[in-house]
Amino acid sequence: MKYAKRMDNLGTETAFEVLAKAKKLEAEGKHIIHLEIGEPDFDTPKNIVDAAIKSLLAGDTHYTPSAGTLDVRTAIAKYVSKTREMQFVPDEVVMVPGGKPIMFYAIIALVDEGDEVIYPNPGFPIYESMIKFMGGKPVPIQLKEEKQFAFDPEDLRKLITDKTKMLILNTPQNPTGGILTKADIEKIAEIIKDKDITILSDEIYSRLVFEGEPFSIAQVPGFKERTIILDGFSKTYAMTGWRAGYGVMNADLAQKIAKLMTNSNSCTNAMVQKACIEALEGPQDGADKMREEFIARREIIVDGLNTIPGFSCIMPHGAFYAFPNITKTGYDSRKLNDHLLYNGGVAALSGTAFGEFGEGYLRFSYANSRENIKEAIKRIKSVL
Repeated sequence: MKYAKRMDNLGTETAFEVLAKAKKLEAEGKHIIHLEIGEPDFDTPKNIVDAAIKSLLAGDTHYTPSAGTLDVRTAIAKYVSKTREMQFVPDEVVMVPGGKPIMFYAIIALVDEGDEVIYPNPGFPIYESMIKFMGGKPVPIQLKEEKQFAFDPEDLRKLITDKTKMLILNTPQNPTGGILTKADIEKIAEIIKDKDITILSDEIYSRLVFEGEPFSIAQVPGFKERTIILDGFSKTYAMTGWRAGYGVMNADLAQKIAKLMTNSNSCTNAMVQKACIEALEGPQDGADKMREEFIARREIIVDGLNTIPGFSCIMPHGAFYAFPNITKTGYDSRKLNDHLLYNGGVAALSGTAFGEFGEGYLRFSYANSRENIKEAIKRIKSVL
């Protein structure tokens, strides 16, 4: 079978590859502590599950409009209007199965062959994968440890050319746990305000900011119409397996994204859409408790990592990832990652899974119990 050349440009998400290796070791009888996968280790709150069951029993088992039902788009528009302190309407919302489709569709809709897209590095690997898949040119901008894993806006200025079509922002960030402050974002907006550049703002961890308040570039005057907000339910409500995400954008682009949905997924699961309404409008106790637990675990894992010889870890300000510098261990990232998995029973991710600037780092997800995090620290010490 002869494959299309574009398939050579498609990358992957290494977390799932490491998970498969870890599961194989477990099948062989080894005990593995999973700190590799970016998935909350909590159950979806009961009120959301009950809403889904009620929906199924009511017969919500049929197609919906490709962009989502009016009810779910209204709920999302109200939620985003409240959290971003500006006004959105249902026609600016597209409901999709997961967060990735918004990345996928936005890049398909806006990036032509040869267009340049600036994206964070180390960063979520699907950004680069999709840019290359569509024939665009990925232009990495380095997230710097000395800037708390933000990037220098002046570095952005240097990367912009006449071919720059899109800028991808992610705050809080995967894999670093860093954030872009309001001052950072306002400086970025100042640099690109006169440029014909669309912003894809990945805000999937927006409810997991641990200091201060989240701020979207869409809130900067003049930027709402040129910003695509990506958000969803996986991280906030422990709904990874439900596949529920959304994009908020200008109404014209929303129609085109909905057409891409028609041509691919048809629509998001009807029952899931009802559950998402409950997630946004129902009690927020589960989401709030999960956030508080992540804050407690953050202290444990960062303190623990900083006691390991050769490790140095700054305090992340959001999401649920620690990203320690491991250059003084004498290992490169991949070798140390394999060493910890096969000899220590600790599954993490090499920083290079998130791009070239991830060398010298490992990513640990602290979406695991306090006890397992403490045990993982002991195991790392023992194998080093």
